[in-house]
Amino acid sequence: MSTIVISSRFCGPPKSGNGGYVCGRVAAAIDGAASVRLMAPPPLETELHIEKSNGAARLLHGSSVIAEAKAAAVDLAPPRASSYAQAESAAGRYLGFTRHPFPRCFVCGPERRAGDGLRIFPGSLETDGLVAAPWTPDRSLASGSDAVGREFLWAALDCTSGFAVLPIPEGRAIVLGELSVRIDGDAVPADKYVVIGWPLRIDGRKRLSAAAVLTDSGELLAVGRATWIEVPASAFGGQ
Repeated sequence: MSTIVISSRFCGPPKSGNGGYVCGRVAAAIDGAASVRLMAPPPLETELHIEKSNGAARLLHGSSVIAEAKAAAVDLAPPRASSYAQAESAAGRYLGFTRHPFPRCFVCGPERRAGDGLRIFPGSLETDGLVAAPWTPDRSLASGSDAVGREFLWAALDCTSGFAVLPIPEGRAIVLGELSVRIDGDAVPADKYVVIGWPLRIDGRKRLSAAAVLTDSGELLAVGRATWIEVPASAFGGQ
């Protein structure tokens, strides 16, 4: 069993961790592609434990299970690549600039300054339902290594997949229920990347989508499939 603390820097809603980042931290205990299901909002600045057994890993807060990870097959590919210039143009159409439920989200919050948040702003490519954003990872994401921490690739996939299934009805919100990710390569700080997202289907309250991180030249680094759950917006009243 290992211990982790989710820093307040890595929030999604103000009082809980960004779902993709937290999923990535738990998935580090699984070899290869993994699927992580979130059971409860991950608390910030709190000692949590990762317990691994029977091929699965669980994130625990006391006796409460926050998330559970297991090996998964993620056989996905983006419907098409987008150039960095196209992603820059799409980011100008980012819905979060005019209405954002969590404007200080570590990944997609427009109130986070460069070098602090990831500042990934997925906007419509105006075709095929795709959204895209440019991303240049800050050097702080490498933690002394040559490569960006893989939990940040999970984080980038999380929020981008969410914006691929917007808009939603007034008075409703979506929460990440499960994220499955395959990582094929490492991102390097200060290099240019494109993050794209696309919808898969809607199944009742569930909205399924996918996202990918690609190099400026179109090489696939990471791909993920997300399940979002539609809930009343009032569920975040305490956040």
